[in-house]
Amino acid sequence: MPSLTSTRALLAAFGLAAAMATAQAQTAANMKLPNVTILATGGTIAGTGATSTTTVGYTAATVGVDTLIKAVPELQKVAHVSGEQVFQIASENMGNEQWLALAKRVNALLAKPDVDGIVITHGTDTLEETAYFLDLVVKSRKPVVLVGSMRPSTAMSADGPINLYNAVITAGSQDAVGKGVLVVMNDQINAARDVTKTNTTTTDTFKTPELGMLGYVIAGQPHFYRAALRKHTADTEFDVSSLNALPQVDIAYTYANVGPVAVNALVAAGARGLVHAGVGDGSLPAKVRPALSAAREKGVIVVRSSRVGQGIVARNGEANDDQLDFVVSDTLNPQKARILLMLALTKTGSTKEIQRMFYTY
Repeated sequence: MPSLTSTRALLAAFGLAAAMATAQAQTAANMKLPNVTILATGGTIAGTGATSTTTVGYTAATVGVDTLIKAVPELQKVAHVSGEQVFQIASENMGNEQWLALAKRVNALLAKPDVDGIVITHGTDTLEETAYFLDLVVKSRKPVVLVGSMRPSTAMSADGPINLYNAVITAGSQDAVGKGVLVVMNDQINAARDVTKTNTTTTDTFKTPELGMLGYVIAGQPHFYRAALRKHTADTEFDVSSLNALPQVDIAYTYANVGPVAVNALVAAGARGLVHAGVGDGSLPAKVRPALSAAREKGVIVVRSSRVGQGIVARNGEANDDQLDFVVSDTLNPQKARILLMLALTKTGSTKEIQRMFYTY
């Protein structure tokens, strides 16, 4: 029968072995965690309010990326997370210059073998536009996820922390590879091309009303149920690596009793492309049609879109697009049609080629 001393030594040895095994298992688990870079651009997710109940009238873009990451310590359990402060702006101030800089930084990071995915924190006002721009110019199949919040970081029940957590999980998931640029908010995964902001203040504002979301993030896992079929990211023909500016493209909004003033002013201001946000199926009011036709004769590319928000703008439906030499936006809303037209104009001035692009992307 072993002595008490030898028994204690044996137990100590077993304890040490168990501790070492646990430590090794933990180290192995940590080594398997994906490497996710968070690029912060500002917005409500980085905003602060006067009180915990301030959900409107707050100041956006006041909290830095390091603070955002520290506010969600659970991130360290799901990824090796690093952060960069790319911009610190409210998203209504996002513009072409910022898009180009952001796209180049995303492409540079994704080219690194030790970066598995990227999360971009962003204000919600133009988040869908930035997402679609990146969807067209990112040259990688690695996940890129945009995320924001509808309540500032200081608000009671702020939605930023859980949204950021879910975004990092998605960006680090192999299931998200090749799915294009994604928007993850409110436990839902949406495709950049089709998602839009549908409500001014509620936390469930981002939706794909007609075509539907791609999936959910539940219990720390992304669950995909469908995929976007239009070409995106590594499969597009667009390259911004050498671009320092984008062509001027503007949107002319249509309403009852609208006249040609906006169209004429935009053309005079140097627009190379115009998106007509028409009523219904992109209808052309009698007072506006001559101005748009004259713009096309001057070399301006005209795209018929719709202010409705859902549905296809049919070619040669509410206008003879072949005769007018116009392009139709398919299902893209006016703000996204503008983005595709800008990029199309960096490649060609042919309306036939641009129409092909609208049916491709």
